Amino acid sequence: SINKVHSFQKERRVRVFLSRMAVDVGSSGDWDGRWSHVQKFLERSGPFTHPDFEASDETLQFLLETCKILVIGAGGLGCELLKNLALSGFRHIHVVDMDTIDVSNLNRQFLFRSKDVGRPKAEVAADFVNSRVPGCHVVPYNIMYRNFCFILFCSGSYTEFHIIVCGLDSIIARRWMNGMLLSLLVYEDGVLDPSSIIPLIDGGTEGFKGNARVILPGMTACIDLDFSFCCWFVYFFPPLKINFPMCTIASMPRLPEHCIEYVRILQWPKEKPFGDGVALDGDNPEHIQWVFQNSLERAAEFSITGVTYRLTQGVVKRIIPAVAAYIPLNNYLVFNDVDGLYTYTFEAERKENCSACSQVPQKLQFPPSAKLQEVLEYLTENSSLQMKSPAITATLEGKNKTLYLQTVASIEERTRPNLCKTLKELGLADGQELAVADVTTPQTVLFKLNFTS
Repeated sequence: SINKVHSFQKERRVRVFLSRMAVDVGSSGDWDGRWSHVQKFLERSGPFTHPDFEASDETLQFLLETCKILVIGAGGLGCELLKNLALSGFRHIHVVDMDTIDVSNLNRQFLFRSKDVGRPKAEVAADFVNSRVPGCHVVPYNIMYRNFCFILFCSGSYTEFHIIVCGLDSIIARRWMNGMLLSLLVYEDGVLDPSSIIPLIDGGTEGFKGNARVILPGMTACIDLDFSFCCWFVYFFPPLKINFPMCTIASMPRLPEHCIEYVRILQWPKEKPFGDGVALDGDNPEHIQWVFQNSLERAAEFSITGVTYRLTQGVVKRIIPAVAAYIPLNNYLVFNDVDGLYTYTFEAERKENCSACSQVPQKLQFPPSAKLQEVLEYLTENSSLQMKSPAITATLEGKNKTLYLQTVASIEERTRPNLCKTLKELGLADGQELAVADVTTPQTVLFKLNFTS
């Protein structure tokens, strides 16, 4: 009877609280004190605020009533972004993601549940945030980001967004988005119109490592510049090793991962514990348990410790742990939490001859005897370009001529012989401009051919 009394009192307190909420919450979904924490850093200055920052209550009203944000990606980073934006007062959020939810997403993409497996990420994430954050309106788009961005570009809807935030896992996607924002810039007599700038916030993670950057297209270093930092980043933060030599796995295991890989690669197909033709399923607890137990036995033979169920699942599924990672960031930050904490912020300076944002044709230096194939290889292998399937055109004798196009089968077949021809045989001259289109950018990139002796 005492438990019933306590239960009744608890229910009554909940009902009173909800009734008060119903009274206090207006049509906007706000209640007294809801934004008090946000107001503290928007309506007063502090030691970490930018020198140009002007404290005002108008900023919060802008976030609540006007500001429109586009979030690209609803995965590991996207879920964090949507949650943080919604709780910070942004109410007009659009999110685009073409993927559907997989079981392996549930360990870190916290807006999803088991019942959501198979459904579009953008749709589920929007429903979750809309149901949990009163007044917030997230609009989902289950479509490939490039198609969505192209539709926005054609309709002129890009200008509706005040900020674009990326939670992408693809270099190509980042470069394409970067190029799209650069293509929207307006120059008057060579001077950039600030009203045409849409800020881009980008970030990425790999295990316990990550980076974040703030890009003002046409003013700061763009995404393409960051490829020059790739070697520096890898030097400090080598990628997670998930493949091991077979000789080590079979004969000289030293790590718990070696034991798990031995069971996964050699024992499973040999013993067929669940019958012929049954593949190892990383989402099947019985399969993981079998690998775990056999990995423990293998580890005991070589006096190796550290084999756990969680590690076993991580090795089998190739899971890389995700970690949720003030003056505004200027403009590049790297973070590493593998062997202690390391973080570093620096300013990536804009290159005057950047292939994406400089408005200046890039130099291509080749001898006249060089073949078009060599130019193609340079475009794809150069660390600052990293194109995927470049299409090369030039103006010859007053006509626009396609020298090579890979993505359309009939044109590729017709232009393939050009790859074996020299630049001179193709009729190209010193100072000739080449226009190159590629999937990594929505803009055509111009190059100026300089013949070397």
